[in-house]
Amino acid sequence: MPSDDPQSPSRFRRWIINPILKQLKQGTSPERLSWSVSLGITLGTFPIMGSTSLVCFIAGHLFRLNQPVLHLFKTLTYPVHLPLILVFIRLGQKINGVPLLTLSIPEMLGQFKDSPTRFARDFGVAALHGIEAWAICSLVLIPLVYFIALPLLRKLLPEAPATPQSDG
Repeated sequence: MPSDDPQSPSRFRRWIINPILKQLKQGTSPERLSWSVSLGITLGTFPIMGSTSLVCFIAGHLFRLNQPVLHLFKTLTYPVHLPLILVFIRLGQKINGVPLLTLSIPEMLGQFKDSPTRFARDFGVAALHGIEAWAICSLVLIPLVYFIALPLLRKLLPEAPATPQSDG
């Protein structure tokens, strides 16, 4: 039940800002946190259904990123994930000069639910084209989000203590 107290924090602050602040107070630097935000958003749009959590977990482990923040921002991209799958597939098909798919997202989801194996066989190459287009877009999106998030996080956390961990 929502509180009418004007002093209570907004949902945005309670569910996004406060967890980030808590993580920073636990020794995560703004730079590392900015990489977590950037990769969370980018990997959250990876064009293979059902793979984003695993991809984020592996990337977070390999790069020693903040897993909760990484997965929070991956989850926040969910509303655009399904539509972007088709966008990346079509962009990849244009890049490779192959005929465009004529299916819509609901049709593709229906075929996937009916037979995931047949779906993988029928749309495997299209998925590879989508991954190719996503990877090209990621080359721009990752640094763009990082350099937007970094000053915002530094501004939010002016009192954040320096940490001994490497930011590279």
